[in-house]
Amino acid sequence: MDVLDWFARWYEAQCDGDWEHGFGPVISTIDNPGWSLKIDLAGTDCDGRTLGRITHNYEHEVEWWTCWTEGNVFYGAGGPLSLRSLLEAFRVWATSVRG
Repeated sequence: MDVLDWFARWYEAQCDGDWEHGFGPVISTIDNPGWSLKIDLAGTDCDGRTLGRITHNYEHEVEWWTCWTEGNVFYGAGGPLSLRSLLEAFRVWATSVRG
């Protein structure tokens, strides 16, 4: 399944009539230029999970990205061509088997 379709379905599955009014994903731009992804995990099926910072191609000007969790929030940031990679990283993490 395409990652954008998966992300839309993941979001829909979290919506319970309450969660979506106070939480949810935020995709925005950064001035490097690039993308920022912030997903509050409270009340989701990922609530309480953690991810140490991972980076990919961090020195590349355009195709870099990094993801981590902090304070029950999933964060991602990347270059202008990395939005799909940020969503893929979230999908891999969100669907991984909990240890």
